[in-house]
Formats: sequence, C-alpha cells, structure tokens
Amino acid sequence: MTFSSELLEQVAQTAKQAGQAIMEIYNKDFSVYEKSDSSPLTDADLAAHEVIVAGLKSYSDLPILSEESADITWEERQNWQQFWLVDPLDGTKEFIKKNGEFTVNIALIDKGQPVMGVVYAPVLDTLYIASAEGAYKVTSEGKQAIKAVVRSDNEVCKVVGSRSHQSPDIAAFLANIPGETEMLSMGSSLKLCLVAEGQAHLYPRLGPTSEWDTAAAHAIVRAAGGKVTILNKGSDAESSYVDSGEPLLYNQKESILNPYFLVSA
Repeated sequence: MTFSSELLEQVAQTAKQAGQAIMEIYNKDFSVYEKSDSSPLTDADLAAHEVIVAGLKSYSDLPILSEESADITWEERQNWQQFWLVDPLDGTKEFIKKNGEFTVNIALIDKGQPVMGVVYAPVLDTLYIASAEGAYKVTSEGKQAIKAVVRSDNEVCKVVGSRSHQSPDIAAFLANIPGETEMLSMGSSLKLCLVAEGQAHLYPRLGPTSEWDTAAAHAIVRAAGGKVTILNKGSDAESSYVDSGEPLLYNQKESILNPYFLVSA
C-alpha cells in the first residue's frame, strides 16, 4: 500500500474520532476494571479501540495489533511485514487522575520500523502527525513543523520523566550526564513528543513499556530528526545503563515488551 499524505489524514481523523469517544466518557463518571496485568482498564479504552479498528478497516487491509486485541499469536504476526500498531488510550492512569495527559496512538509499522504515526491528546486538543514528509504539531493555532533539538554547550539538559513511574536507575543515568539537568514530568507518549518538538533533549526509559506504548510517538521522533535507541546495562553491577546505538524495532520477537530505551535528538 502507498503511505500517502491522504492516508495520514485519514488516520489523523480516526484518532480524533477515538478521542471524541474517550471524551464522552472522560466528562462523566466511568467504570474501572482490572486487566490480567492489574493495570486499569476503562470503558474509554474499549470505546477508542472499536472506533480505531473500524476506521482503519474502512481504508486499509493491513492487520491491526492493538493493546485491546493483544491475543494475536506470534505465529500469526511474525509474518507481518506491514501492520497497524495501536494504543487506543495511552496513559490510563493519567485518564483516571483526570490530568489530561493521555493520548490516542496509531502507528504504521513497515519491516519493524514506525514509518507513520499519529498521537492525539484529546483534552489538550493537540495532534502530532508524522510520515516520510516530516513531523508536525497541530493545535488550534495551526500546523507547524517540529524538529528535535541537540543540546548546546553549557545548556541545561532537559530530561523527560514519567509522572506515574519513576525508576531508581534514573538517578544513576542522570549522574553520567555532564552539566546541569532539569527534569520535566509528563504522562503517556507525550514524553517522546516533547523530545520530538525540541522541548526536551532526552527521555531515558528505564522501566517497562509495550510496543504499542511507543510506536506512534517513535514515528514522530524519527520524522523530527530524533532517534529511539536501546539502553543496555553496563559491564558491572554498579554501572548505569548505556546507549547501544541500536534502534528500537517492532514485532521482531514473541514478547511485545520493549527493552529499556533512550529518546534523543
């Protein structure tokens, strides 16, 4: 299939429609269930999932892997060269806290690489879109191209952290960054988008994530000139994690869990 600007626009509209379904539930009382991994699952996850799957199927024949349909076997998906990777609602904890920092995420994966991505934050009414043509942020003020920014000499290094999760390994990682650092807290896949739009320099993730958590925003980072690379533990028990330089890839193994990674310019 052709990865056209028309396709990107269709995916963006699907993400917005999923956002509308989420907001209908966000603005009233909602039920919270328990998934098998004990993370919260709301009616909004399922509503957004249904909207996205219906939307994608209306203009694409590619298979879909969503957090809410994660029971597809490795035997089936290991043969997928191209597919949609979806997180209908990333940042469920942020949703439950009602702080607005949650997103709808749709990525197109081609041979392990995220080549198209849409991240939509419905409360903020902010849309990030990316394809081979570039990365853009769309708000009520219009559409603007975004670019990841390399830290300059003597500049404070702005490092994105999670609002809901904080790993003890982060302190050791930060200790190896020369100069002063400043932590920026953010929920969901918006953390990667902060690096993509030049608001932060680094996002080290030293905690568990799944492939659908990162794919769409990873596409934004790539198109904005940044990168997402795998972090490996140093050679001894006392050492911090180090950047392997190897890109984070998708659907390359049976487990959908990501290794630790670093988002940078």
